[in-house]
Amino acid sequence: MTMFKSTGHADLPLHGGIVPKWLADRMKQMGTLIVESLIENFGKKEVLVRLSDPLWFQSLGAVMGMDWHSSGITTSVMYALKRGINERAREFGLCICGGRGKYSRRTPDELRFLADATGMDGDKLINSSKLVAKVDSTAVQDGFQLYMHNFILSSDGDWTVVQQGMNVETKTARRYHWSSENLRSFIETPHTGITGENRGLILNLTAKDADSTRNRILDFSKENPDRVMKEIQDVIKHDDNKITVPSLITSPSGIVPQRSIKMPAHHEVRKEDVNLKRLGAVLATAYTSQPKDFESLLLTPGLGPRTIQSLTLVSEVIYGTPSRFTDPARFSFAHGGKDGHPFPVPLKIYDESIRILHESIERSKLGYKDKSECIRRLHSTALEIERHCEPQADFDKLIEREWNKSPDWDGRMEC
Repeated sequence: MTMFKSTGHADLPLHGGIVPKWLADRMKQMGTLIVESLIENFGKKEVLVRLSDPLWFQSLGAVMGMDWHSSGITTSVMYALKRGINERAREFGLCICGGRGKYSRRTPDELRFLADATGMDGDKLINSSKLVAKVDSTAVQDGFQLYMHNFILSSDGDWTVVQQGMNVETKTARRYHWSSENLRSFIETPHTGITGENRGLILNLTAKDADSTRNRILDFSKENPDRVMKEIQDVIKHDDNKITVPSLITSPSGIVPQRSIKMPAHHEVRKEDVNLKRLGAVLATAYTSQPKDFESLLLTPGLGPRTIQSLTLVSEVIYGTPSRFTDPARFSFAHGGKDGHPFPVPLKIYDESIRILHESIERSKLGYKDKSECIRRLHSTALEIERHCEPQADFDKLIEREWNKSPDWDGRMEC
């Protein structure tokens, strides 16, 4: 029997337009470098774990310079990752199948090709792909018609699915995330917490230690319906406080916090979209730390605070824990957005971020960990400032400064 689980979904406003080549090429480079860094630090399974988390995925797209909240973030990020990862599939042990429209229908053929080349069970993989698509397109009648399906497979047989559907009437899209049963869930990491708005709980009946829950549900289903309805009515009559479930339960078997997200319709990034304390810590790391400290470690003469600002947010995408991604809009302050929100994409800064991240990975492969440790240190420094200080970003002044400096940094927007 094929087993898999939904790890959440994201609701996004529909946006038109295309991704210009100048951004698409940089997204490919940045996305591939982030994936490579994850593999170097945590292993290829962690890439699938991250991609199965809707909040992390949204943050990844924002740090790559895409529109921070639109439906296009899904197709553009997956296209960029497919171009970058598949070129190095043997090296990474990862491959992305499917895509948008006609490319989604090629998923079975691509999975069959991979199975024949690696000795995996092709029928099982294809069946999983079709079942996941069928659940979101037919079994769940939520008004969204699937038009994109990506199946990300590792050489160990683990997989994640990222697919998206469209609702023309509401002008929204919904991105669905699924993972194979034996894939460790990013949201189940014991040492991390979930912050932000309480979106309720989901019951994960595939958990290994949820046997008793499954058995009780089975017994419950055999009861006389009249008796069941009477007991439910009796429960409803009781004091609500006696049946309230807390927003985060860490001990009961099979219960995990929901990671779904609903992005707002407005184009501009607003104060309420961002955790200002966390953004303030990023700015403090970049502008009040000693740039020379990071300059010497990164071996980058003339490294400015604006590049450190971007690298700090990139570092968080790589090293941050689940609770860090509840405000994906914050990550757009790394490289802006192609629609000019919160500001145009600063190409000079973006290219410097790509260069430094690339050099840190290459040196790490040769045994020189100085640069990669410095990238990690940017995130840890921001965390320390956040924990021990009360940094608050002056949101309006930050936006104003970015726009004023945009010409110097070769800021560009979609034409």
